Amino acid sequence: MGTKVEKLKINFKTLEEFKKFKEYGLQELSMLEDLEANMVDNDIESPFYGIYFGDKLVARMSLYQIDAKYDRYFYPPQNYLELWKLEVLPDYQGRGYGRMLVEFAKSFGLPIKTNPRVQSRDFWEKMGFTSVDYDMERDRGENPLVWYPEGVKAQ
Repeated sequence: MGTKVEKLKINFKTLEEFKKFKEYGLQELSMLEDLEANMVDNDIESPFYGIYFGDKLVARMSLYQIDAKYDRYFYPPQNYLELWKLEVLPDYQGRGYGRMLVEFAKSFGLPIKTNPRVQSRDFWEKMGFTSVDYDMERDRGENPLVWYPEGVKAQ
């Protein structure tokens, strides 16, 4: 089948594809502004990864690396990944694309934090993510889920 996760290039074509996703928002608009200001293709360092079906982007996520000095989730404190905007287009759901993206994120071997959408909790639990003990100051109304690689535990 040859489906694989790839780092998305930030260009007008990719941004056009992003408009099909529900969670299209400020992050993409700021990339668009950067592109328009510089008129350069593929020049912005992209936090997005995605899966193409033919030449159509059908699934995506955003991954940010957070520096250990800001880590308030994991012990020992370390760099970790924040996973956002995991989304598979409706016609392509149920084919394992979401799982592929999460497995790809895990392959970096760093702990992962995500803020799941309300309906998606079951998916994240199947992928081995667990709740954190809620800390009002740290979590600010979010209900993050985290994944611990071997040898890492909660702070």
